Amino acid sequence: MSKTVSIALDAMSGDLGPASVIPAAREMLVAHPQLRLILVGDEDVLKQHLDGYRNSRLSLQHASEVVAMDESPAKVLRLKKDSSMRVAINLVKSGEAAACVSAGNTGALMATARFVLKMLPNIDRPAIITALPSIEGRTFVLDLGANVDCSAEHLLQFGVMGSERVEAAEGIAAPRVGLLNIGEEDTKGNEQVKQAHQLLSASHLNYIGFVEGNDVYKGGVDVVVSDGFVGNVALKTAEGVAKMISHNLKAAFKANLYGRLAALVALPVLKNFRRKIDPRRYNGASLLGLKGIVVKSHGGADALAFANAIGVAMREVEHNVPNRIAQRVAGHLSGESKL
Repeated sequence: MSKTVSIALDAMSGDLGPASVIPAAREMLVAHPQLRLILVGDEDVLKQHLDGYRNSRLSLQHASEVVAMDESPAKVLRLKKDSSMRVAINLVKSGEAAACVSAGNTGALMATARFVLKMLPNIDRPAIITALPSIEGRTFVLDLGANVDCSAEHLLQFGVMGSERVEAAEGIAAPRVGLLNIGEEDTKGNEQVKQAHQLLSASHLNYIGFVEGNDVYKGGVDVVVSDGFVGNVALKTAEGVAKMISHNLKAAFKANLYGRLAALVALPVLKNFRRKIDPRRYNGASLLGLKGIVVKSHGGADALAFANAIGVAMREVEHNVPNRIAQRVAGHLSGESKL
């Protein structure tokens, strides 16, 4: 990225707030000289956490309210118009920032972003996409919770948005797109999935057919499409399995002297394995389908994880992901090509 890019950071939301956002911002400013960051939140609190730190590419934008993690989206939209989340998204709307990153309440972030930024033409619903580790590297999955109930047409739109986003921001030509199902046979699945399979098969996406849950981690597919209910369950299951493996490995190595000695011998391998599955390295879920770039960080993200979310936003700005998606959909509707 050669041109200067401004990104608004919701510095007050999430479990850690400024304690993780500000160290992440400082790290990213050092690593990316072209980056400009706007910290959004209570100025007095932010200044305390900055502790005298100054950078010409870091500015503050005051916001008097904070969205709690358990507040309803409707309440946030109606009553918290000066929240750090809303103000950060407003900066994207006004053009003062090219993207927004927030670790806040997912429902409130989605509702606020959709209300302020609006949807791209001919896209019905936004979808949440993120990367999960696989044998081949990464697999991108959407939707991860924004839409519990989806039609076949919605799943087709998710496939288009996911494919375009991965091709643009990750540099994967003609990403392989799969539809998450309970089996690979055409006879498997509910009617919604079967209809989506037909739509995706007739598209110009690099659609490889049905995939199962284990394919997300085995590789062989770049983009996995599902409704938000199934996608979110798959994501949370993966997080739970990773924690279980880590817990059991630690317990085994601490069980006795032989375990502790084995741990010393295996330490380099364990460190590499831990880095491979570290969820912080995959932090940053994009809200696709909006007229602007919004990235959702995990609520409990530390500085390393939040910095990765900023990196996701930077890549999407660099490759103008919303415009790429809009052009792909517009080309289909004008009859120039199929999705």
